[in-house]
Amino acid sequence: MARPARVSPDRILAAAAVEFAERGFAGARVDRIARRARVNKAMLYYHFKSKQGLYRTLLRQIFTLAADRLREIAALDVSPTEKVDRTIAGMAALVSEYSYFPAIMMREVAEGGAHLDRATLTALANLPRAVGAIVQDGIATGVFRPINPVFAYFTMLAPIVFYLAGAPIRNEISDLHVIDMRALSTDDFVAHVQEATRRAFAADL
Repeated sequence: MARPARVSPDRILAAAAVEFAERGFAGARVDRIARRARVNKAMLYYHFKSKQGLYRTLLRQIFTLAADRLREIAALDVSPTEKVDRTIAGMAALVSEYSYFPAIMMREVAEGGAHLDRATLTALANLPRAVGAIVQDGIATGVFRPINPVFAYFTMLAPIVFYLAGAPIRNEISDLHVIDMRALSTDDFVAHVQEATRRAFAADL
C-alpha cells in the first residue's frame, strides 16, 4: 500500500483544536477535522491513529509547553513573589495564545477527565509540580506562609482559565445591558489575580 503524502501534523492539530473547543470530544468529528486541515482522513489516521489519539496528543502538547514555561520561570534568579507574578502573567499569555485551551479544559473537567490517559495526566501533573517548586522555595525562604502547593496552583491558574473561558458570556451580558463588561481587560484581571495571590501567600498575612 502506498504511504500517504506527508502533511504537517501541526496543521491537523490546529484544526482539531478548533473542533474540540467548539464541540467537545464526543461531538467532534474526524471528517470535519480533516476538512479544516485540508487533508483526507487517511492522513489524519496515519499520524494519530484515532480521534482519541489526536485529542490526547493535542492536550499533551499544550501541557508540555506550559510546564516548560513554568520551569523556565522557576529557574530565574528573582524573588519567589516575582516568580508567582510571572507565572500568572505567563499562564494568561499562554491561554490567550492557545484560545482553544479553556473551552477544552472546562469540558474535560465537567466530564471528570474521562478522555485522559496516563501519559496525558502525567503531562498535566507537571504544571502543579512546577508551580509547587516556586511555592516551596517561597515557603523555605520565609516569603510565603505555609501553603499546600497544589492549592497554590489552583489559586493561581483556575481564575485565569475561568475568566478567559467566560469571555463569550461576558459579551452577551454586556449586549443585554445588564452589566457593561466590555471595558474589562485581560491585563487588568491578571494584575488583580497577581495582587490577590501575593496577599494570600504572604508570610505576614
